[in-house]
Amino acid sequence: MNSKSKENAKTPEKFLDLKISKPPSNSVGFGAIKSSLDHVSKYMNPGDALKLSLKINQKGGFDCPGCAWPDPDDERSSLGEYCENGIKAIAEEAQNKTINRDFFSKHAVDELAVMTDFEIGKSGRLAEPMFLAEGNTHYEPISWDDAFEKVGSHLNALCNPDEAVFYTSGRTTNEAAFLYQLFVREFGTANLPDCSNMCHEASGAALSETLGIGKGSVTLDDLYKAELVMVIGQNPATNHPRMLTALEKCKKNGGKIIAINPLPEAGLVKFTNPQSPTKLIFGGTKIADVFVPITINGDVAFIKALLLKLLEKEEQEGNIFDKQFIKEFTSGYEVFIQDLKQYNFEECLEASGVSKEVFDDAFNLILKNNKIIICWAMGLTQHENAVDNIRELVNLLLLKGSIGKEGAGTCPVRGHSNVQGDRTVGIWESAPQAFLDKIEAKYGFKPSTKHGYSVIDSIKAMYEKKAKVFFGLGGNFISAVPDTLYSAQAMANCNLTVHVSTKLNRSHLVTGKEALILPCLGRTEKDYQKTGVQVQSVENSMGIVSSTKGILEPCSDKLLSEVAVVCGIANATLKERSKINWLQYKDDYNLVRDDIQEVVDGFEDFNNRLKNPSGFYLPNGARVRKFNTKKGKANFSINKLPNWKLKDGELMMMTIRSHDQFNTTIYGLDDRYRGVFNERRIVFMNRGDMKSRNLQEHQVVNLKSEYKGVIREANNFKVVGYEIPKNCCATYFPETNVLVPLDSFAHTAKTPASKSVRVTIEKSV
Repeated sequence: MNSKSKENAKTPEKFLDLKISKPPSNSVGFGAIKSSLDHVSKYMNPGDALKLSLKINQKGGFDCPGCAWPDPDDERSSLGEYCENGIKAIAEEAQNKTINRDFFSKHAVDELAVMTDFEIGKSGRLAEPMFLAEGNTHYEPISWDDAFEKVGSHLNALCNPDEAVFYTSGRTTNEAAFLYQLFVREFGTANLPDCSNMCHEASGAALSETLGIGKGSVTLDDLYKAELVMVIGQNPATNHPRMLTALEKCKKNGGKIIAINPLPEAGLVKFTNPQSPTKLIFGGTKIADVFVPITINGDVAFIKALLLKLLEKEEQEGNIFDKQFIKEFTSGYEVFIQDLKQYNFEECLEASGVSKEVFDDAFNLILKNNKIIICWAMGLTQHENAVDNIRELVNLLLLKGSIGKEGAGTCPVRGHSNVQGDRTVGIWESAPQAFLDKIEAKYGFKPSTKHGYSVIDSIKAMYEKKAKVFFGLGGNFISAVPDTLYSAQAMANCNLTVHVSTKLNRSHLVTGKEALILPCLGRTEKDYQKTGVQVQSVENSMGIVSSTKGILEPCSDKLLSEVAVVCGIANATLKERSKINWLQYKDDYNLVRDDIQEVVDGFEDFNNRLKNPSGFYLPNGARVRKFNTKKGKANFSINKLPNWKLKDGELMMMTIRSHDQFNTTIYGLDDRYRGVFNERRIVFMNRGDMKSRNLQEHQVVNLKSEYKGVIREANNFKVVGYEIPKNCCATYFPETNVLVPLDSFAHTAKTPASKSVRVTIEKSV
């Protein structure tokens, strides 16, 4: 594999200088302010930092390139509508260093691979297109026209369009994503895997089946007005810090909050709003009224225990279930109740790992309230039974009538800033036929109706040499996917790998026979085209489409926008056989939006509605109790308890993020809210499990996972004792993605089971 060896995909097995402190019981506050200022002063030009801080998430400004948490419909904070990790995201994108041909001439691909992911990301912004020829050790510069022709020639040399894979990151705007999927479909394939496949695909599958829409049903205003919010399998203080402001408002209005998670997270204990001088001085707001320390993958068991107790109360007292709602708006109630009665409460509670005392505290809040919102993230979606997890949450909401009314509903909290929007505008390997029919009617070609490759399918196809070209529009594919070594071999089997990126990442170091790095504009930068500076659009977690417009000058004059890259490649590949004038779109993005409004439901009068400073809501049937299911009603579902048992000596491992991390991007080396500093190669363990294995704090260990007879290894990790349920452990990704089996994924959704990996831990010799 030459310089594209599988070893390049692994994070270096070297230690830094681990320091541990007691995890804090408060979040944000002065600590977040200091961390934000540190990142800004270290990685950005002061003038750029000031400009961006005044425009990030503001009306008429640019959308944060981090998470997809929504902005308030009306007021935006004058002190800054952003969070600590939002500042880290723009410090990463608008960093004050660039890298070009000189950098790559000095560093061979294999030399770059020995750097940590943090070091790779902080090398600087990519400044010009680079090409790695077969057999070469160094990337070399290439012109944009030659890069487009290189991609086109590889694609046109394929025996079948299905031999190409076109991946999308959630950072991509609606305009770029729509054109990308349009090009892929005209090229002749539906191989459109995206980052949804690895995070909330299970949510989409479960919600589509039960409620008729694969998105959440609530708005920010609903969160403020909820009587009870359940936050399950989620760590908002790190992943979506602005969510804590919404939870604080809920508490101020009298709402209660239940936090359900294997780890106690500081942000759900107490939150000090940094925009409130009073709170900064006198202390923050207690967030969780009840913390439920659930065992890893004990979620269905816990929810089923709640359902059983609710059923018992309903049969004893009545008026616990919303019978009118159930009768008018749901289907499958009787079958659901019949199945539920087959389960034993004590067995479910034991399987959840939750004490009876904690269970009762949570149950009493659910019993007393009917305006309930359930929020969740990857702690629920990355299991083999992930779809069951979400469906069981929906069962609870349906029983309480907590769907389609003020202060109640579903809230899957999306990760990347436009991952939901990308799916909305057509990035989908199994798009609905109605959408494909509109494509055909508008453009005059017939899109493939075959089910395309998801991420898991794509990796297998590349490994088996059924797919020979990989094209990534954003993201850090190799660090995001499971089974690192298998996936690296899959990438190396390709004839060409292409990445459209803003900065260097590990995926650029694990390549096919030939490789291209195509540098693009960041969200923070002005997008100059023939008709002027362009505006683009994104969709947030709650279905609001809003504008985004960069304000900084591009860091290099050799950057192209993602829209321009897609148009250039489409034109170079399809040439005269295309029915579409691709080059017109890059000159004027209004033309793209004119097309979107004809093809995608909910985007009528798109260009005019996008001028609304607050954006506009897309249609959402579940929000108004119009369920787009076969029967036109919300569906109760039957979900079994997960059938797994640990062998002697095994622990259930989940991969998690550190506080200095967003998805695969490593902002720094600290995990402040867990008291871990200057190290990532650690494993959080229950101290009782440590004692039974005769392991000491900071002892170096090796991890192994076995799945269907295949053993995977990750070596050199330090043990950190932590408040985590017995027989459970946690590690950071991407360091332990190597342990996650490719063929362990959610039924129906194929989301990798990165949150339930059975491992053994051995002392390093």
